Amino acid sequence: MSGRLESWLASANRAETSFPLNNLPCGVFSRGGDAPRCCTAIGGQVLDLAWLQRAGLLDGLPPVFDQPSWNGFMAAGTAAWSALRQRLTHLLSAGAAEEAQLRPTLVPLTEVQLHLPFTVAEYTDFFSSEDHARNAGMALRGADTLVENWVHIPVGYNGRASTVVVSGTPVRRPLGQILPAGATMPVFAASARMDFELELGAVVGLPNRPGEPVTLAEAEAMIFGYVLLNDWSARDIQGWENRPLGPFQSKGFATSIGAWIVTREALAAARCAAPARHLPLLPYLDDAGRPAHFDIDLTARLSTSVGTEAVITRTNYRRMYFSLVQQLCHHAANGCAMRTGDLIGSGTVSGPAPENRGCLLELTWNGRDPLHLPDGTTRTYLEDGDSLTLSGHAECDGYRIGFGECAGTITPALAKGG
Repeated sequence: MSGRLESWLASANRAETSFPLNNLPCGVFSRGGDAPRCCTAIGGQVLDLAWLQRAGLLDGLPPVFDQPSWNGFMAAGTAAWSALRQRLTHLLSAGAAEEAQLRPTLVPLTEVQLHLPFTVAEYTDFFSSEDHARNAGMALRGADTLVENWVHIPVGYNGRASTVVVSGTPVRRPLGQILPAGATMPVFAASARMDFELELGAVVGLPNRPGEPVTLAEAEAMIFGYVLLNDWSARDIQGWENRPLGPFQSKGFATSIGAWIVTREALAAARCAAPARHLPLLPYLDDAGRPAHFDIDLTARLSTSVGTEAVITRTNYRRMYFSLVQQLCHHAANGCAMRTGDLIGSGTVSGPAPENRGCLLELTWNGRDPLHLPDGTTRTYLEDGDSLTLSGHAECDGYRIGFGECAGTITPALAKGG
């Protein structure tokens, strides 16, 4: 899709809007205590898709938009995905005959509650930024090295679907086993090293057959869209439990995602080439002919309980060594059955400069180089009352494809064992 599409809604035509007609992200909203249902965002407004369907404006599409998630629609397949996008584009385009019918149904984004946009079936997170891998190695071990398999295989771990929450949901500081510095025995305590991880997530819309791997092209076709993702991390719990199997309770307490799924079709104009690789990839991961990377600017903003705000990182998804498509392809390579509603996390998105680092472990070099905030206070890791907000967008030909925000506020831990 080349150039900005003009809408009859003026706010959708502004250069700075995250939700032009080219975007049409997928969300779930409610208003005034009514039932959550599917919607899209256009300019600064929400369009109720359940209302559109009742009005006969979405005839031929599955009657699922009154549901509180997009899973039913995602399972309908790629033809339905494209048909909905084409129909919404027609209804909202400048000169559409339906303008008078639709205009009164729009609701300002500021007047609605947004919900988790899909029911998460399973959640897997990866570790695919070379900048993050090298920075973390230096910060934790003083070694700028990658383990030998890292350039060949998308490294990941299985997370908890049950604790994936929508933007705005408070995040309780977790309890866990921690090994204090110099100690030989662990203690059970609240994490003192709460961190965020700036990520992009892929939403799997279509399953594969159990026991059957998929190609890169098939993996890409399985992806319905993308969301902002914050893989909250308790670094002190992680440091103790990583010996030897890796993240478990240090990650499973909460993962936040944005309220808007930006569809694969909406991001077509943001596709870009893959980064240079150190060694050839094995054939099933070789994306030389069809890179599935995106040029997406990402930021993280820290807000304290006293009102101090600062953007603490700016980075871009295009530098990821493995794309989310490659990660999904590898996930299914052993015959693993992927399902509608599976969530795949990219891993921390970092960059080459200090201001591009995608988590506090990197930004503060594991606490040794504190962040200095505008009010003179500092942070090594997140404190109770701190809010972390992720945002992202792709700059295309005369328009912006935005993801909205992914925010969470840290609340105090419960009493031990409480």
